[in-house]
Amino acid sequence: MEVKVIDNDVEKALKVLKNKLSKNGFFKELKLRRAYEKPSVKKKRKALEARRRMVKAARRRGR
Repeated sequence: MEVKVIDNDVEKALKVLKNKLSKNGFFKELKLRRAYEKPSVKKKRKALEARRRMVKAARRRGR
């Protein structure tokens, strides 16, 4: 990942980098990898996330 620093504005470049990493899912992945997650727990978490996505999508459609 690359971010260009324009006019020595490092703060803005860091903000852009953080935004790109966040959209990329880097921070979420980092949080998940801090400790080992058992396969059964991982499966339950993924199912719960999928369920939340479905409910959110249904709300957007107006159901």
